[in-house]
Amino acid sequence: MKNIYFLSDAHLGSRAIEHSRTQERRLVNFLDSIKHKASAVYLLGDMFDFWYEFKFVVPKGYTRFLGKISELTDMGVEVHFFIGNHDIWCLDYFEKECGMIVHKKPVTCELFGKEFFLAHGDGLGDVDPKFKMLRRMFHSKTLRTIFSCLHPRWSMDLGLEWAKHSRLKREAGKEPDYQGEAYEPLVIFSKKYLKTHPNINYFIYGHRHIMLNLMLSRTSSMLILGDWINEFSYAVFDGENIYLEQFIEGESLL
Repeated sequence: MKNIYFLSDAHLGSRAIEHSRTQERRLVNFLDSIKHKASAVYLLGDMFDFWYEFKFVVPKGYTRFLGKISELTDMGVEVHFFIGNHDIWCLDYFEKECGMIVHKKPVTCELFGKEFFLAHGDGLGDVDPKFKMLRRMFHSKTLRTIFSCLHPRWSMDLGLEWAKHSRLKREAGKEPDYQGEAYEPLVIFSKKYLKTHPNINYFIYGHRHIMLNLMLSRTSSMLILGDWINEFSYAVFDGENIYLEQFIEGESLL
């Protein structure tokens, strides 16, 4: 039986990450190391710091990453791409050119007999009114149509600068540390959701840039995947157990 892998939050192309080329190569090396061990790879959002796809134009760069993804799908490995809050604006390029399966909403699915709830995590349990307003704007079809009227030389620069500013305004460019079960929106959401969906065995999220593996009940746990900026972390499910791991260059144990 082959493994299933989950990772998120590479923020490729970020102008706030000095080691961006090394970061992309490390991600590609990881994907190469698991290509014969994986039955599926789930990318749970924000793989790009800003992705805006026009009808006939896609962003410059990312050739190593997208090439490796295409190699995996050509080999028969399922690659699932979940939109995050930085790479919402995709059309059909990932599906047609790279063979990925794109998800624009959370997904509940059965994997090797276990029930999974999979999502990037933005907007789940978060009560911040400013973030909720921005999220509605980013998902607005009307605003997307207006933004698409801008020439890519301006719109891409605007998007990348916005994303850079969003990261740099945080202390040391990092997300806040784990706030505890009573204050983490994703923990709060998962506990509430579990009350009406008790068959969920695993909740898996990105978004928060922290590594967390938390038991919610005797049969259910939730994982937050960390990131591919500082942690270089991922989860692997072998059909029986799920583990959070960090990729050491040249090594992938599972």
